[in-house]
Amino acid sequence: MAKQYQFLDVIDRDRAESLFHAAIDLAPLGAELVPLEESLHRIIAEDTISPVNVPSFDRSNYDGFAVVARDTIGADEEHPVRINLLSQEIPAGCVPETQISSQSAASIATGGMLPRGADAIVMIEHTEVEESDDGSRNLLVRRSSATGFGITYAGTDISENEVLLRRGDRLTSRDTGVLAAVGINRVSVWKRPRVAIISTGDEVISPNDTMKPALVYDSNARILADAVRELGGEPVELGIVKDDIQQLRDYLKRGIADCDVVLLSGGTSKGAGDLSYQVVQELNDPGIVAHGVALKPGKPICLAATDRKPVVILPGFPTSAIFTFHEFLAPVIQALAGGTRESQQSQTAKLAVRVNSEVGRTEYLLVGLVPDNSQSDGLAAYPMGKGSGSVTTFSRADGFITINRHQELLDADQAVDVTLLGKQLKIADLIVIGSHCVGLDFLIGELQARHGYRCKLINVGSTGGLEAARRGECDIAGVHLLDEKTGEYNTPFLDESLTLAKVYRRRQGIVFRKADSRFADLSVDSFTSFLREHPDCLMVNRNPGSGTR
Repeated sequence: MAKQYQFLDVIDRDRAESLFHAAIDLAPLGAELVPLEESLHRIIAEDTISPVNVPSFDRSNYDGFAVVARDTIGADEEHPVRINLLSQEIPAGCVPETQISSQSAASIATGGMLPRGADAIVMIEHTEVEESDDGSRNLLVRRSSATGFGITYAGTDISENEVLLRRGDRLTSRDTGVLAAVGINRVSVWKRPRVAIISTGDEVISPNDTMKPALVYDSNARILADAVRELGGEPVELGIVKDDIQQLRDYLKRGIADCDVVLLSGGTSKGAGDLSYQVVQELNDPGIVAHGVALKPGKPICLAATDRKPVVILPGFPTSAIFTFHEFLAPVIQALAGGTRESQQSQTAKLAVRVNSEVGRTEYLLVGLVPDNSQSDGLAAYPMGKGSGSVTTFSRADGFITINRHQELLDADQAVDVTLLGKQLKIADLIVIGSHCVGLDFLIGELQARHGYRCKLINVGSTGGLEAARRGECDIAGVHLLDEKTGEYNTPFLDESLTLAKVYRRRQGIVFRKADSRFADLSVDSFTSFLREHPDCLMVNRNPGSGTR
C-alpha cells in the first residue's frame, strides 16, 4: 500500500504568510523599456517627467480674432469698435508671421498659435468683417474682450519637468494619453513576473476535450491565469500533468527554471494521490515552509520556496484555490510586478441567516448582498454556500465575511463586515431569492438582454425565499412548495404580506431510456405501481422536500 502523507503542521494563517515571505524575494524583478502602445496596464518603474510644456505655445481656444484687449474697450452691439484686420490668417499648426500692434487684429483658428503682441481673442460670433473700396478690411468688434480671454498659455496644462506619473502607478488609457501628449514614446516599466501554472490529476481534462464520467474540466488554470494577468503578471500555462511523478518532476523543474513563481493546482488534503506534495517535498533552500493552514476553505495549501522563488500547491477545489491564491499569492505577484496591494473595500451588512462555523479555522464565507429594507441604505448578506468545490460561487458572490477561528456561531441579524470582491458594489435592479428554476433563469436573461436590468439570483430554496420576501430583502421569491395535507401548491405558505403571481407552468414527468420498452405505455399511476412491484428497478428521485418529488 502506498505511503500516506499527512500535513506537516496545520498552522495559523499569519504564521504561514510570515514563513513564506521570509523564504522568498518580494522586490520588483527589474525595469524594461517598452513602446508606449504596449504599456497599457504595466506598472511604472520610475517617476515620469514631462520633457515639454503642454501646450508648448500660447494658443487660441476659439475661432475668432487675435487682438490687443484694450482696443476693444467699450465695444457693444450698438457701438462696435473698428480695428484694422491684417491679411494673414493663422490656422492651427502654423507659426504666425504677423505681429499684432494696437488697432490691428488677425484671424485665428481654434488651436492656432497666438501671434506676438496679441493678448486676447474675440470670438467670431461677436464680430463682423467690413470690406473697404481700396481692398483693406476692418473688423467690427461688438463685444469687448479682457486680457487673457480665449487663450491657453504655454505650460497651463503640463509644465516642463513636472512629474506626470509616480513609480508604482499602473498605466491606464488616461495615463498613456498624457504620455503621448508630451511626446514620450517609450516607458520604463517593471518586468512582469512569469508565473508557471501546472494542473495535476488523472481526473483533470482540458476544456477542449470531451467530457467522460468521473472527469472534470480544468477551470482552475483559466481562473489562475487570468487572475495573474489582472495582477500584472504573465501566466505561463504548462498544461495538465497526470499522476506520473517523474513527469511532474520534469514540469516542476521547467517551471522553476523558466519562471519567477510556480503554481501547482490540484493538491489534495493528504494521501498517496497527492504527488504534488511528494515532488515539492524534494525541493530545498528551504523547500516547504507550510503545509496545512487553518483556513476554510483552503486548508490543504502548501507553501514552499527554492532559490528564493515561490512554489505553491493550491487546493484542487475551485473556491479553495481562488481564495488561497488571493490570500497568499496575489500580494507576492503584485510585489514582484512593482505594484502595491490595493486596499480592499468593505461594507457593513446584516447577516440574513444563522451561520455555524468550525472552531480552529479562519473561515471565509462568500455572501451575496441585497438591500435591507429594515434600515435606510442597509444591506443584508446571504451566504452563497455551495462548498469549496463550487465553480460558480466565487463569480456570483459580492464579497466574503471573515469568521474568526475561535468563533463557532454567527446569529441571524448580526452585523458583519463584508470584504468586497470587486472595486465597487453594484446593487442589482431586481433581486430574486428562492427556489431555482430554469424558467426563472430564462426570464431573468430576457430582462437583462431586452431591458438592461441588472438581476441578482440567490438560490436558497423556496422556504428561504419566502422568508426573504417577508423581510423585504428581495423583489421576487421563486417558490414551489407542496402542502402534503391539502395537496395544494404554494398558497398555504403565504401570509397577508405576500402575493402569489402565477407566471408560468412547468411540465413534469418521468424520464426513461428510449429503448426501455417496460415503461413505454405506462401512465404515472401505473408507473408507480410498477416500481413497487419491481424493487430491483432503480429510480433517481428529486430531493426530499422538493415540490416536484
